[in-house]
Amino acid sequence: MKAEFINPFISASKDILIQMAGISSEMGKIYVKDSPFASQNVAIIIGLTGGIKGQVLINMGESMALKIASNMMGGMPVAALDEIARSAISELGNMILGNAATLLYNLGVTMDITPPTLLVGEKISLSTAQLKTICIPLETEMGTFEIDIAVKE
Repeated sequence: MKAEFINPFISASKDILIQMAGISSEMGKIYVKDSPFASQNVAIIIGLTGGIKGQVLINMGESMALKIASNMMGGMPVAALDEIARSAISELGNMILGNAATLLYNLGVTMDITPPTLLVGEKISLSTAQLKTICIPLETEMGTFEIDIAVKE
């Protein structure tokens, strides 16, 4: 995957995390994951169609997901990933991918996204079939927020 295609995902993720959840992040070292791979407790899966085909997996620990949901709801305490909190986390994924799609469009690449699928649980194992998965770890004070990109051009 070309570097200019990765940068919009990084930029969109960092921007949305700070704007919507008040969480700043620093990019860790980007690497390639072998499939299948273990996810953290909360994973958002969004499909990509158009000029870029594949999927993006956003995963984080449950405590981070609770904090993000709380911040997105104006600081209201969130003790469990109930329906409202799950909706907020799913919407975070929509916003990140929507912003990435806009940034890619500005580079001449069209991309559409599917509605998000949210997985919550212990020992989640994800597979991206025959696609290489590029992992972009964003380090926060609450742990790692990972963006895993598996696409074919």
